[in-house]
Order: sequence, then C-alpha cells, then structure tokens
Amino acid sequence: MKHLADRLDELNKQNRAMAPKEALKIMDKATNDLKKQHFAENTLQVGDVFPDTALLNIKGNKQSISQLYKEQPLVITFYRGGWCPYCNMQLRTLQQVLPDFKTNGASLIAITPETPDNSLTTKEKNNLDFEVLSDIDNVFAKQIGLAFTLPEDLKILYNKFGLDVKKHNGNENFELPVPATFVVDKGGKIVYRFIDEDYTKRAEPSDILTALQKLKKEEQLMA
Repeated sequence: MKHLADRLDELNKQNRAMAPKEALKIMDKATNDLKKQHFAENTLQVGDVFPDTALLNIKGNKQSISQLYKEQPLVITFYRGGWCPYCNMQLRTLQQVLPDFKTNGASLIAITPETPDNSLTTKEKNNLDFEVLSDIDNVFAKQIGLAFTLPEDLKILYNKFGLDVKKHNGNENFELPVPATFVVDKGGKIVYRFIDEDYTKRAEPSDILTALQKLKKEEQLMA
C-alpha cells in the first residue's frame, strides 16, 4: 500500500490540474494565511492532557472523550467533513489500519463539525467501524485552538463547487477545524500529534502505529 501522503499528493495534483487558475489562487492564499496563524504552535502539545468534552455520536447521544481514553489508548482525528475528498481518503485509510490499532490495544474516533445525520452519511459512505463524533458549531475545536473561519472569497468558491458547508454543519458560521490527529494514553496524556494548516496533509498511519506500539511496550514493561 502506498503511503497516505503519496496518495493525498496524487489526489491534490489531479484536483489542481482540473481547477481554474483563479480558484487555485484563492485556495492557496487561504492556506498560506492559515499557516501564518501558527495553529500547530497554539494548540495542544505532546505532554499535555487532552481535554475532556462530550460530543454527539451518530445517534445523537453524548460521548465523553475521557471515558474512552480511560479504557485504552485513543487515536483522535479531526476532519473537515464528508464533502472533503482528502478527509474521505484519510478516513478510509484509517479504517484499513484500524485492526493494527486494535492489536496494539487502542481505539479510534473521528471528530467533525458536521451534524450527526451528516456524520452518519460519511460513516456509511466510507464503511467506517469506528466512532464519528459531531463537534456542533466547532465548540470543542475552538476551545483547543483548531477552528477557523473560511475567508469570504473561499466561501463563494466552495458554493460554486457545490460544497455546502452550511448544510453539512447545520449553521451559518462557515467554520472548519484544521485537520489534526492526536494519540493519547490511558491517562489522557498526548504522546503524538499531527497538525497541518494545509488540508491536503494528514497524519501518516504508520507514524500513529509507531506511537501506539511504543505505548504498548511501555505498558508491558510496567506490568
């Protein structure tokens, strides 16, 4: 299997080849402007305890994050929405490596600003066996410094492309999280993180697995 980064890069090249130059200028400027905000520096760091929150699952029931990582190490990934092809590629890849995560004693959740109904659609479309939780209005993403508002020209462009962010998120905010992935131990401490303002970049599953394998070895030594 190719690395996720390579497949995302191929997808990006295909999409850029089809996009009008003016659209590329708008998207590239938006990404560069995000990079200037230094999200990676201003959010959770390795060694921090991942904050607890209760988010809605696809059935509309609240799920506590801390309850999940008290039971076993947890992989937490934030994605933009089921309308994003890069998100869907990432989610499908995580599904493929989910058995390896489980072998190392960990579980996986994905967090999105989409409503539970739209999260369910994303889960069914990608045949996901892991929990997808809805961070309504990006309340949690804002709390930990991952949320941003789409610039006006990008809103217009997304609408032209048929990407109805308002419908997916159930609000008028046009806010999204910067894609991010964390691995936390059973105490909630962050042992690995990946954050990139470029939405075409995502955590490499092999890096996540390495972090989980290290955690498992540490637990075995302490047993």
